Amino acid sequence: MGEQLRAALELAPEYLGWHVALSASALALGLAISLPLAVAASRSALVRAPALALASLAQTIPSLALLALFYPLLLAVSALSKATIGVGFQALGFLPSLLALTIYSMLPILRTGVAGLAGVDPAAVEAAKGVGMSDRQRLFQAELPLAAPVIMAGVRTSAVWTIGAATLSTPVGQTSLGNYIFTGLQTENWVFVLTGCALSAGLALSADALLGLVESGAAKRRPRRIWIGLAGLLIGTMAALAPLVVFGGGKPDYVVGAKNFSEQFILAELMADRLEADGARVGRREDMGSDVAYRALAAGEIDVYVDYSGTLWANVLGRKDNPGREAVLAGLTTELLKRDGVVVLGSLGFENAYALTMRKDRADALGIHDIEGLNRHAGELTMGGDLEIFARPEWKALTGAYGLNFKTKKQYQPTFMYRALSGGEADVISAFSSDGRIAADHLVILGDPKHALPPYDAVILISPKRAHDARLLAALRPLVGAIPVEAMQDANYQVDRDGPQKQSPAQAARGLAKRIAR
Repeated sequence: MGEQLRAALELAPEYLGWHVALSASALALGLAISLPLAVAASRSALVRAPALALASLAQTIPSLALLALFYPLLLAVSALSKATIGVGFQALGFLPSLLALTIYSMLPILRTGVAGLAGVDPAAVEAAKGVGMSDRQRLFQAELPLAAPVIMAGVRTSAVWTIGAATLSTPVGQTSLGNYIFTGLQTENWVFVLTGCALSAGLALSADALLGLVESGAAKRRPRRIWIGLAGLLIGTMAALAPLVVFGGGKPDYVVGAKNFSEQFILAELMADRLEADGARVGRREDMGSDVAYRALAAGEIDVYVDYSGTLWANVLGRKDNPGREAVLAGLTTELLKRDGVVVLGSLGFENAYALTMRKDRADALGIHDIEGLNRHAGELTMGGDLEIFARPEWKALTGAYGLNFKTKKQYQPTFMYRALSGGEADVISAFSSDGRIAADHLVILGDPKHALPPYDAVILISPKRAHDARLLAALRPLVGAIPVEAMQDANYQVDRDGPQKQSPAQAARGLAKRIAR
């Protein structure tokens, strides 16, 4: 517990700094757009109806989905910009998060802005006209000051929403307090989860309290409260951003990517450690989805990550056949280089295949030993899958080959998927063959006699811009063929296990490095 807390606190300045930078930028941009729009909407029904409708529509989209949707959109715009004028921009990380959160922040400000301006006493407006004020003067000297308390209520709501939603920016590559939560959930590091939640809640409550001073000062005509609230916001923001400025260290030499499960965190740390041992500064982009990770690599927004041959074969190349391990690796090496400029450096030496898995006692009781046998009982069983499996080509291949019409299908974050199996909430799950929990939890992998699933060799992918980077290639090439599946299973289990022996991904990576160096 003490080691986990110490590790969490070491990361706090970076995670909190980026979270504040993102939230403050989104709120400021949302306010800059929403307030003028509220003024226009309060004066014209033609503006008011569509503006409120669009802002409300954005709120119906889950914030994580809204964040994810901006990444491919910006990636396409960046590619078009690079093709037409020779200049692209980074579509991963801060920009998609900023744009999505800005949209998410607008509705409370817009709605309270319209309501506040509409609720201004008509007598006050007439009095302003009577003393000869212009429309502009009436707006800034009478209407906005009178509506300010109502508008500030919307700003407070927007600030709390934005700070909370910013934790969901991690899957699109933006560092935030969400890094604690996503990584902690996957690795069952509850200290990380609680730290992320506590810091996010504390930040939201602090911002709300300071904005409350501004609201109170506006309502009671006490400028001192307004200035105290604004000064507190400014000082707090500067204090949070200071570590990024002072200790940021500039742009890293390399950025290592990782998807959203323990093995990926370990392998990312393993590669980063080798690069750092060579004196390079290394950044991490973790918790990305499969499609986001590959697109980011192809666009040069990350430099290297580990993926799996079957995932690339089915998802990236859209192939439905299974010509065998060697043919898949050869085909990937040729096609990814030709199509996207992505270099397949080689296989790490182990396979992490999708595999349908059951508790041994349950499988024995039903007489199930392979997927054909499973199909005979599928109508009575509950299938548990990770967050991707049911939308992946591999699932279509399985159902096409075997049928597999389950009584119920449920999706889980991978950690909870294994818990659902052990607890009986699921009868069969889509596990990963290099997961150490398979042996530890006495699970059995069901055979695939029809070879519906392709091979899943773990391969190092290099971005096009690093295809000829001698330093990167020299640091990572010794890993090719060096990791047996038993070593990877053990490293994964060190992270996923419970109890005092549980390790962080960085610790497991160091242990794995020592094991393969023997």
